[in-house]
Amino acid sequence: MKLSTLITLIASISSAAAFSPVQTSSTAKSIVLDASKEEILSSPNTIELGKIWDPLGLAEIGSEETLAWYRHSEIKHGRIAMAAFVGWWAVAAGVRLPGNLAFDLPFSAIPSKGLAAWDAMPGYGKTQLLVFAGLIEFHDELFHSRRGTHYLRGGTPGKNMVPGLYDPLNLHKNASEEKKARGRDVEIKNGRLAMIGMAALWSQATLPGAVPFAPDC
Repeated sequence: MKLSTLITLIASISSAAAFSPVQTSSTAKSIVLDASKEEILSSPNTIELGKIWDPLGLAEIGSEETLAWYRHSEIKHGRIAMAAFVGWWAVAAGVRLPGNLAFDLPFSAIPSKGLAAWDAMPGYGKTQLLVFAGLIEFHDELFHSRRGTHYLRGGTPGKNMVPGLYDPLNLHKNASEEKKARGRDVEIKNGRLAMIGMAALWSQATLPGAVPFAPDC
């Protein structure tokens, strides 16, 4: 098994565990959210082809808490996919940072194909990335509980609570509520498109010809 495949499998299992909803026993006190199912579905706007995009009817399964977890996970995975797609494109386009990625490994020596670039990274570098991502996830959950209302308790799904991680230059500090709402709508739609795009890139890289008309990536 290639190291890239193993790392991807580990990351997938870890992210699934991180995003899994809190399990409660039948005797536990039920949780009442401040937001109803209709309010959770209303923002961001996820209307596709004239109705809410939910072909499997997942929004009808479970409680408002479950739906809030679905929404938070979708937004978060969309953001990850957008970052991954840009990174894959940058490597393929020949964009390189100056200096070395690791000892005796300059950025200029990184292959232009996405998975080959990942395989070229030393194992300790991949470990650093996974640990860094884990720390962000841990502190996001921690600050959700200590500095605001958790998204499973009526807070805003998709809101990142890590200080300085989102909008560090305060470009959106004084944005109107209408502009913020528009930004949320655009983000979730672009995130969905990026998830499809990353699936296509991965499929083409592992099974050449799997995506019609796609270049070798």
